[in-house]
Amino acid sequence: MSAPVAAENTFNAWAATGPNQPLGAFAFDAGPIGDEEIEVAIDYCGVCHSDLSMLNNDWGITQYPFVPGHEVVGKIVKIGNHAQNKGLKVGQIVGVGWNRGSCMHCHPCISGDQHLCHDVEATIIGHHGGFADKIRSHWAWAIPLPEGVDITSAGPLFCGGITVFNPLLQFSVLPTHRVGVIGIGGLGHMALRFLNAWGCEVTAFTSSLAKRDEAISLGAHRVIATRDSDELKKIAGQLDFIMVTANASLDWDAIIGALAPKGRLHFVGVVPEAVPLHVMALISKQAEVSGSPTGSPSRLADMLAFCARHDITPQVEHFPLSKINDAVEHLHEGKARYRVVLDMNA
Repeated sequence: MSAPVAAENTFNAWAATGPNQPLGAFAFDAGPIGDEEIEVAIDYCGVCHSDLSMLNNDWGITQYPFVPGHEVVGKIVKIGNHAQNKGLKVGQIVGVGWNRGSCMHCHPCISGDQHLCHDVEATIIGHHGGFADKIRSHWAWAIPLPEGVDITSAGPLFCGGITVFNPLLQFSVLPTHRVGVIGIGGLGHMALRFLNAWGCEVTAFTSSLAKRDEAISLGAHRVIATRDSDELKKIAGQLDFIMVTANASLDWDAIIGALAPKGRLHFVGVVPEAVPLHVMALISKQAEVSGSPTGSPSRLADMLAFCARHDITPQVEHFPLSKINDAVEHLHEGKARYRVVLDMNA
């Protein structure tokens, strides 16, 4: 690892040199800022399970040395020539999430689905991420934080938050709907808060009923054990929308059985195995199965406005930068309740 050095385009970061290796000090030359880019001095950065997957090369695409971090919150310190007069200014607090750029000219981009761009640039794939003092992104992917959003805990909204918020708009979830959330963790706990404020009747599914009281406090109206077949039978045909945030294999026949006519089973968690589906179970009630990634810049802005209006924040644990490897291990061991945020200046 190289030691931190001072230079205009030198970013000081924390990187891993290989799978299952600790993070250490690392400096790199970011080069001149691009015409369409902004540069952010990072104050806070979330630690996400996707960071762990990339750290350990679970997906087979990690390039080392690797700098994690894609839930960035900080202040704009530099603006590229063509990013001037785009509604951003030096000193403004913004967030950068899973994506840092897109082509801005393909059909998905000009349709407002920039996150579905064929050439979308993930913040930590092929680039150094936010475990650093600074980061750059295309100006459109730097989302201003509205007044009322707590900057110290906002980082996880830019990945986990938008992942569970985007489907509510994409699939027209209504306040009159009965909605289920499977998994009360880093994604699921934010889904409960969003859906409660949305006005839905919310059912939390969890493998541990020890989380019952906490799920209720997060916004659930009732809690059901995912492996209790009798409880699953009691809600057969009741739920208009079920969001799967967990990465576990379940009794999918029973879960689909819980859908109401025209109900939807939607995946945002990466279930490790193929999901068996009996087509007749879908046909008989005109049900649908779908999945989605994060969301577009406009959806990110909508989510932040909704959070400000309803005082919604992720439940986070803070670690100082000096304890960065402890933070990663804390998440790896499954101890986080429910998101981890690094204080980059502590």
